[in-house]
Amino acid sequence: MASDAHQAALRLDGPAPDPAEGVFETTLVVDGRAVEVDAHLARLEASLQVLYGEPLPSDARSLIADGAAGLALGRLRLTAAPGAEPNVRVAEVDAALVFPEQADDLAPVTVRGGIGAHKWVDRRLLDRAQEELEPALPLVLDADGAPLETSRGNLFVVHDGAVITPALDGRLLPGIARARAIEVARTAGIEVIERPLTLDELVTADEVFTTGGVRGLEPIRRCVGLGEWDSGEFTARVRAGLQRAWLGADDSS
Repeated sequence: MASDAHQAALRLDGPAPDPAEGVFETTLVVDGRAVEVDAHLARLEASLQVLYGEPLPSDARSLIADGAAGLALGRLRLTAAPGAEPNVRVAEVDAALVFPEQADDLAPVTVRGGIGAHKWVDRRLLDRAQEELEPALPLVLDADGAPLETSRGNLFVVHDGAVITPALDGRLLPGIARARAIEVARTAGIEVIERPLTLDELVTADEVFTTGGVRGLEPIRRCVGLGEWDSGEFTARVRAGLQRAWLGADDSS
């Protein structure tokens, strides 16, 4: 079944992201405070250094603080590009979208080598996949069928009492929410394994969830052609820990 689904996955080929458009960070804002600022700035700084040999803009932290001020619940996006001033955009977010109760549907899309370890402004491939697969979210597979991540989050599966997430091997984004979810899971006594994930392991998983910088943790209900899963104990425990870290509560109401 997994092999057949891999063969049937939408295959995307196209130009690599245009580096001239820059990279960005998006974070949740709660009560006028951006979440995980240090981690987001560290990731942005690493990308700017590797891609352009440029430092983090000196006003990046103050731009985030000013943009978040006065926003009760929302998202903040900081964009940096070579030769351009950094800019911040903010928007309110519906509370129902933060740690949502409703599970998502996925559909597989093959991108050779994955999307990579940087959060590119140029998201043409993912935007194209989203248009073709709506209302499902794109699940990015490598050419060998290895599940990597979704179009907006890192992937986790539960197998035999352990949580497995694809390793940071350069093919996927080193998510800020991913790192925090791993931390809270281990603190809760849950075994977390970081290694390449196979399509068969996704198909036979007990639970599947994703993490992202604004929505937090999202349970996954099904993936077209692959399977369906329940949102169970492990999803709930990691969700509760991440909520406490970000919101100071076990729910977003």
